[in-house]
Amino acid sequence: MNTKHKTLIFLVGLALSFTACDITNTVPEDAITDLNYWKKVEDLKQYANNFYTTLSGPSQWYDNTSDNCVTNSPDNRLFNNMTVPGTGGGWASGNWTNIRNINYFLQRYQTVEGDSKEINQYVGEMRFFRAHEYFNKVKTFGDVPWVDKDLTTTDEDILMKPRDPRKFVIDKIIEDLEFAAANLKDASELENGRLNKYSALQFLARVALYEGTYMKYRNIGGWQSYLEKASSVSDQIINSGKYAIVKGNAPYTFEGYPLFYRQQFIQEDLTSNKESVLARIYLKDKLMHGLSRSVNETGWGISKDFIESFLCIDGKPISLSSQYQGDESTEKEFQNRDPRLRNMVDNPKLPYFLNGTVPISYPVTSIAVNSCPTGYMASKFRDPVPAQNEANQTTYDWYVFRYAEVLLINAEAKAELGTITQEDLDKTINQLRARLDEPGKFQMGRLFMNPPVDPLAKINGTPRYGYEVSPLIYEIRRERRIELAFEGFRWDDIVRWKAGKLIENPKTMVGITVNNNVEEKYIQFNDGTNPFTGRSFYETTDWDGKLKKMLAVYADMNRTWDDKLYLDPLPTDQMQLNPNLTQNPGWD
Repeated sequence: MNTKHKTLIFLVGLALSFTACDITNTVPEDAITDLNYWKKVEDLKQYANNFYTTLSGPSQWYDNTSDNCVTNSPDNRLFNNMTVPGTGGGWASGNWTNIRNINYFLQRYQTVEGDSKEINQYVGEMRFFRAHEYFNKVKTFGDVPWVDKDLTTTDEDILMKPRDPRKFVIDKIIEDLEFAAANLKDASELENGRLNKYSALQFLARVALYEGTYMKYRNIGGWQSYLEKASSVSDQIINSGKYAIVKGNAPYTFEGYPLFYRQQFIQEDLTSNKESVLARIYLKDKLMHGLSRSVNETGWGISKDFIESFLCIDGKPISLSSQYQGDESTEKEFQNRDPRLRNMVDNPKLPYFLNGTVPISYPVTSIAVNSCPTGYMASKFRDPVPAQNEANQTTYDWYVFRYAEVLLINAEAKAELGTITQEDLDKTINQLRARLDEPGKFQMGRLFMNPPVDPLAKINGTPRYGYEVSPLIYEIRRERRIELAFEGFRWDDIVRWKAGKLIENPKTMVGITVNNNVEEKYIQFNDGTNPFTGRSFYETTDWDGKLKKMLAVYADMNRTWDDKLYLDPLPTDQMQLNPNLTQNPGWD
């Protein structure tokens, strides 16, 4: 393994509760106070370092509450079993600590002497982190109190204030991110893994897209301005020419089955990868994680619904393509499909591990309830190199911000505004599809302005989303679902699109189609034992007119969506402590 020429952002473990001293100028030499801190630019850097842990890191759990995944036990939200917490619930005092500490910084950094560009790098970082904290709170609770000063116990009017309107808080978030984008340096001027101008712009575009679509699909006026911002900011990133979709192949593949997509997520070093806008950096024996191993120990499987969302290589959905081979076996089901399917879901053409340099796979995937209850096992982040699968010994880097999201934001914002052109599609969605081309074999079907209507956009005559969208928006949403799968976007997408209806589809709770041939293959692999014994099944006449039996994870297949689930409830104790707070709709 080559040595990485990378640096790590080490946390210094600062005590972030500073004490001002107005009695004496004498302080212990080892104490951090307002009197001996806030002097040098390095002080700002050390303080900012503590907040990098709030950015996304390697995890196999990001999409487990969504229609992409089926957990081995029913998800409380998706089955409407959530209750109002008595305490905690994301609104306790400790949940606001980061915001308090960020505001503490922003009210004190002015005493630092040094180059203004260097100072503003860290001010920009802190305003980014405040935006990040508040965006997560808005997504969770909707209206939240905006606080931008360092509070004391005497600030009762602020401590006891009501929630500020969602739009007000979002606009403040955007202000913070615009400041960050204007003051953060280019990545080329910074150590690896440090927030840069374009990571701030990407987050700004993400926030604007989220809020614009959230408002549009709830008939709230003014949504256009947010989508226009998402469009223009993502254009700025694209037009910078600094980033690109990377088509790198793995050195270990089965002949004829390249891994152009999967390889991007097991990159040992993302510091020079043009698809990386910001990465978390890992180094052998210094900072490691355990994602590659834990992917096999998730306790969830991929849903049948997600599998069916993949197009065929001609760019048509399975309901319209003559190349679709059916789902009598996963071998057939994966044939002639978007290569991302066999790049991110375990199958015999995907190396499970390496025996020396020889790739090894299995003829069947796990259906064990504690590992993969659906038979469709995720492998997007699994590296077949044995050393990467030792407990907490994984060293490949992690995308915090990936350029593919920028392209998807751009396409969706323009489609929702009605301004999108074929040129826009070619520089966004079709760039993602071009990565999948296999020269000499096929070119992945491209997206054009007037795609055909997918019959599976409706389930039993009812629009899948609970409302109709244009075929173009439907296909852009499909592309986003597939490209960003398991990276933590799917639940947010369901919320902002007001698309909770999606999780009522029974196929979001089932796995592989089971028939005599499938059972026999599993029995042979399990030394004569039938692993389907005692399991539940969902039987239905499918869209293709065939009676099928699909592996079911739950005996109860009834999920009914309630719109209150888009937001979390405030805990009871906080409602009692602050009578100016109001509960979210439906949780009273």
